[in-house]
Amino acid sequence: MAHPKRAITREIRTRRAKRPGRGQDELEALTWPEKAIRVGELMTRSPRTIRWDFTVGAAWKLMRDRKIRHLPVLDDTGRLVGIVTDRDLRQVIFDPSIQEQLGSLPRALNVLTVREVMTWGVVTVQPETEVRQAARIMHEQKIGALPVVGGGRVVGMLTETDVLKVFVRVLEEGIVSRPERWGRGER
Repeated sequence: MAHPKRAITREIRTRRAKRPGRGQDELEALTWPEKAIRVGELMTRSPRTIRWDFTVGAAWKLMRDRKIRHLPVLDDTGRLVGIVTDRDLRQVIFDPSIQEQLGSLPRALNVLTVREVMTWGVVTVQPETEVRQAARIMHEQKIGALPVVGGGRVVGMLTETDVLKVFVRVLEEGIVSRPERWGRGER
């Protein structure tokens, strides 16, 4: 009787995959819906934006009233030039050097402009971008929202909440939880 380990030759045990790197793509294809989910299906359409010459106080009030955390910033021609977040505004409000220079908080909010506190060089996606790719960008860049740009204009906003909603939906539909989709079905 042959030894159990000897039944499988060393060549078979150490064989490399014929197509390296393909396994992850195949697993994603098996665990994700057949129809690609696009950013345009999930984004908030016609998002609130702010011009770069508005005051920090106006941006803060708009964010508070609308209960949003990200505002795409437009220049005088309506072109996207940056994004201002609640974190940007908190840094300004609580920065001791700014309060020291400008005096009181209300004065700081009405003197500083969005242009002075926004994040330049904003990362964007298009409505045709797959949600998987957008989620990967958000994760790798550590950002909470992506302005969606189409035709040179801001047409929507994709937030981490939107991405989480689609993942919850996919999980609830059982697409990821069904082992038979992975080729390990019960027999």
